[in-house]
Amino acid sequence: MTEARLSIDLRALPASDDAARLFDLPRPAADCRVVVAMSGGVDSSVVAALAAASGAEAIGITLQLYDHGAAAGRKGACCAGDDIRDARAVADRLGMAHYVFDHESAFREDVVEQFADDYAAGLTPVPCIRCNMGPKFTDLLRMARELGADCLATGHYVRRVAGSAGPELHRALDPARDQSYFLYGTTDRQLDFLRFPLGALPKSAVRELARGAGLRNAAKPDSQDICFVPDGDYARIVKSLRPDSARPGVIVHAETGERLGEHRGIVHFTVGQRRGLEIGGQAEPLYVVGVDAARAEVRVGPRRLLAVGAARLTDTNRIGPLPDLPLTAKVRSLAKPVPVTLEGPLGRGAATRIRFAEPEFGVAPGQAAAIYAGERVVGGGWIASTEAEVADAS
Repeated sequence: MTEARLSIDLRALPASDDAARLFDLPRPAADCRVVVAMSGGVDSSVVAALAAASGAEAIGITLQLYDHGAAAGRKGACCAGDDIRDARAVADRLGMAHYVFDHESAFREDVVEQFADDYAAGLTPVPCIRCNMGPKFTDLLRMARELGADCLATGHYVRRVAGSAGPELHRALDPARDQSYFLYGTTDRQLDFLRFPLGALPKSAVRELARGAGLRNAAKPDSQDICFVPDGDYARIVKSLRPDSARPGVIVHAETGERLGEHRGIVHFTVGQRRGLEIGGQAEPLYVVGVDAARAEVRVGPRRLLAVGAARLTDTNRIGPLPDLPLTAKVRSLAKPVPVTLEGPLGRGAATRIRFAEPEFGVAPGQAAAIYAGERVVGGGWIASTEAEVADAS
């Protein structure tokens, strides 16, 4: 193990940091145990290398989320096939213990089935958030605690920052890598136990660390957002689980009610979509502005109908106290945070409403809203419904 530690080049880290400080351990590193969530990708592998270099006892855990035979050799996913082999090889390289737990049934029920249910209901799901709320930050934390760990470390690009009321969740320093949108559901108790050593690093530095450690997956491509849809054909997955989502229906104009065409199933449409409508002869571009699953009806209209003034959030979570600062919200993973006001309680599963300072476009029920105060994530919730922006009559 000592030889592996010495081969890790830490010079790419910020000058004020060293491997042990990245984990904010409660005691000297030699007396601590760090469990690392290892998906088989380069990010979690570098976290494992840093944990091994810290002097703490490092243990890797991988959740197998797919049938091994079906998943063997699949690329662009995580926690299956080649990815498990990569995680095991990295652990062997670092002299770490490594455990693989079969989690296929729980993942299918909590994430994949819910994904299909949401699409079949005309919603736009975000399965990565459900995975973090379930298998990753519930089951993995339980396993880490059972192993007597002092913390669970992951390869997420977010920062855990000490605050006056306890640990805070902040956006990654590299905005192109920030994953805070997917972690708004993290609880205070979870955050107290979690560590995110990569939050202050750009991806280039992470790959440099992987090469310096001699890790076999240093150049491995990043995994897709939806890990269980490696070919991008999510409709195939949904149709196989919920065949009714492929029931043909009609496309109607949201303002006039005019029937404009037919479709091959609501599974192919989400709010804000423009391509794939196959509607010609219109005076202006049309977008999907609503999906009625019960009637198998897709409603379309001009872009102005996508303007949203407020959104109702359900099953909300709050991380730490709400600060007396202006709030912003992200309503899609790639969207920029926009100013909002909070109308109602946030946290403990409560429903609330966020009101946008300016009309926001493409806000889809089924997605999530992450709420920020500056760089800090203060919570969020699932978007249950939206309220159209009311035009100024003046």
